[in-house]
Amino acid sequence: MRIRSVGVFPVVMRKTDPTWRFALGASPQSDGFLIRLVTDGQHEGIGYTTAVPHLDAPASRVLEDLRCLSRALAGASVPDVAELDLLPGCHQAKAGIDIALHDLAARERGVPLHRVLGAKVRDEVPLLRILALKAPEQVARIAAGLVAEGYRYLKIKLDGDLETDVARVRAVREAVGPSVHLTVDANQSYAAEGAIRAGERMQKDGIELFEQPVRIDDVDGLAAVSRALEVPVEADESAQSPDDIRRLIDRGAVDSVSLKLPKLGGLAKAKAAAEQCAAAGVRCRVGATVGSRLVAAAGLHFAAVTPNISYACELAEFARLQDDPAEGLEPERGVLRVPEGVGLGVRLRETQAVAT
Repeated sequence: MRIRSVGVFPVVMRKTDPTWRFALGASPQSDGFLIRLVTDGQHEGIGYTTAVPHLDAPASRVLEDLRCLSRALAGASVPDVAELDLLPGCHQAKAGIDIALHDLAARERGVPLHRVLGAKVRDEVPLLRILALKAPEQVARIAAGLVAEGYRYLKIKLDGDLETDVARVRAVREAVGPSVHLTVDANQSYAAEGAIRAGERMQKDGIELFEQPVRIDDVDGLAAVSRALEVPVEADESAQSPDDIRRLIDRGAVDSVSLKLPKLGGLAKAKAAAEQCAAAGVRCRVGATVGSRLVAAAGLHFAAVTPNISYACELAEFARLQDDPAEGLEPERGVLRVPEGVGLGVRLRETQAVAT
């Protein structure tokens, strides 16, 4: 079977809160790309990926890499996903193709995507919602609203201002009570010493995870924070590939790893990373999936078959975005149920996107 065509459709999803920001940037929209593979047998596979400017993958680069991948694949035999390693392109572009190839394989077999990935170990996944950088009282108000909707896991963004960060955590804890699970994410905004001081104070308010406290390249600092704090420390920006994760594990630098399909390069790479974590006794989960329900569904199917995912996953950030090209996936009291439809299990809306 050969690939007859590869369509790439830019997607702009507006944020319901255009002032939403985190320590590494702000934008009123999420830029992504819908990928449609069609074979000469008229089978179709749909993928989606996102631009991630703070990881050197702005929309312009992802689009150009997707165009190059499209030219390489059009007319060729349907590749094994492992063959994507041999082609040029950033992880984010390859992730979109990888997801489309997995969706194609599932549709050809007439089964849900999780059946292609492995044996399902869970039917639903608890969701963690992310709180943007705002004044402590604003963060607390938004947190209370999410809890009222049924969410029981929240992540508070930090920016390296120790007193304000501690105040954000305290305000949220007071607003949501003791039973809600809280995590924090500094997005590299601390040096190790400051992260340790912040973590020691925030632990008193019951945080359960401290994500990426230090710079992306400060593995020694990450290890120092991990050793000093009782709360588990998680790598995100420092863990962009299985090789990165291996280095972190070998150095004893982290307790947990955030697995994101666009960041790692797709489902195949995420599976390899999860297996590394399992072998080393390091926690992992699906991190912030900001974009269409298409990429969230892919992450959900992955979580459904990955036994060592041990914490709530960030698979509902589409709920704060508008103009999604897909529908058919909605949170229910703080969880997502794994779709049982063919392929990704979500439906494309009518769009006015034009293939590039």
